[in-house]
Amino acid sequence: MKKFFTTLSNIWKIDDLRVRILNTLLFLFIYRVGSYVVLPGVNANLLSHQQGNEGITGLLNMFAGGSFSRASIFALGVMPYISASIVVQLLGIAVPYFAKLQKEGESGRNKINQWTRYLTIGITALQAIGYLKSQISPDQMLLVNPYFTILNMFVLTSGTMFVMWLGEKITDKGIGNGISLIIMVGIISALPGAFLTEFQSRTIGAGGLVTFIVEILALIGVVMFTILIVQGTRKVAVQYAKRIVGNKQYGGVRQYIPLKVTAAGVMPIIFAQALMFIPATVAQFFPNAASNSILMSLSDYTSWGHNILFAVLIIAFTFFYTAITVNPNQMAEDMKKNGGFVPGIKPGRATGAFLDGVISRITLPGAIALAIVAIIPAFASMIHISSSFARFFGGTSLIILVQVVLDTLQQIESHLLMRHYDGLMKSGRVKGRTAIPSAGGTSQPVI
Repeated sequence: MKKFFTTLSNIWKIDDLRVRILNTLLFLFIYRVGSYVVLPGVNANLLSHQQGNEGITGLLNMFAGGSFSRASIFALGVMPYISASIVVQLLGIAVPYFAKLQKEGESGRNKINQWTRYLTIGITALQAIGYLKSQISPDQMLLVNPYFTILNMFVLTSGTMFVMWLGEKITDKGIGNGISLIIMVGIISALPGAFLTEFQSRTIGAGGLVTFIVEILALIGVVMFTILIVQGTRKVAVQYAKRIVGNKQYGGVRQYIPLKVTAAGVMPIIFAQALMFIPATVAQFFPNAASNSILMSLSDYTSWGHNILFAVLIIAFTFFYTAITVNPNQMAEDMKKNGGFVPGIKPGRATGAFLDGVISRITLPGAIALAIVAIIPAFASMIHISSSFARFFGGTSLIILVQVVLDTLQQIESHLLMRHYDGLMKSGRVKGRTAIPSAGGTSQPVI
């Protein structure tokens, strides 16, 4: 406990770090306050009847910190920006113009970021219209159409751009990745209510306090397993040739390339979840079809068929997303330009093939572990844990929380070590998330 207070004191002594932490808290507070501001022309008294906790809307509501179900000005959150970032990243693979921008350094990154912002505006405007049509019923509107839709389309678009601006300010003036922290705060805002609901259901209803304690211990175990797979790396030794320039020697040292076991992050789970909503949608169009029972079974997230298909999709998307985000040939080419080589492997194409084989081998266990974490909430619900609390036993929410917390702690520790203070732990160091570069060459948010 003394070590803990000493660390807090050291953090507070560093002016730059103290200001960054306070700025981060201020920006996150502004975001949380804005998430409770209701759209103009919406009857706030009728919003309690909305259902925003199931299916794809439940996923969006979780990422938006409850703003989606509250018809807030921040209802769409940062998801349009994440979608635009992914689209631009894919364009960097398929379109030569964007591939060229990725190699132009700072100027290329600025252009790609500008394209991402423009695309975010377009995606947000389209999603805003869909949100207003599907989530706001006519009896909740205080204004007549089309004025209501036009007004709130601009409000929702402005809200998303403001949240994106807050995220950029947190990254520049605060600590950690701003967009990732905003998503994390939205997810963790539901934890106290879920914790209290589960505690009351166990102490008042079946199970008792002992069952609740066992659930907490199981949750801690799942968190530890998630940290293990998020932090898992395969280090590939790289030797750099010795160069003598004047009286100084450069290179001649051995370094390591940390290849992540789960380089795709949480994206495979998000892609798989999006596809798992298709059976329920198809079943609604063909209610009397003979295959309707199969489709409904696949829509039930507690069924074996649903979870097996979900796991298979996650494994497939893990390989797919790793293939499009990690380029071993580019890594080999960069090493060759800088005079580096893998011991025993010929530089160039042979090194690329070697790295590709290593990535393929470590991706399989990482994909299986990711699938296990993703389906744990379903098994938690099977043993009668409340659905709101079961979400934190795995899936996108837990992986995002673990990644963002580790990344933020690593940045705080780097500030401490730079000022010759002790780190956050007695031994060892906090290893932050080694982010995959985004389309613009900067660290991409965790999702």
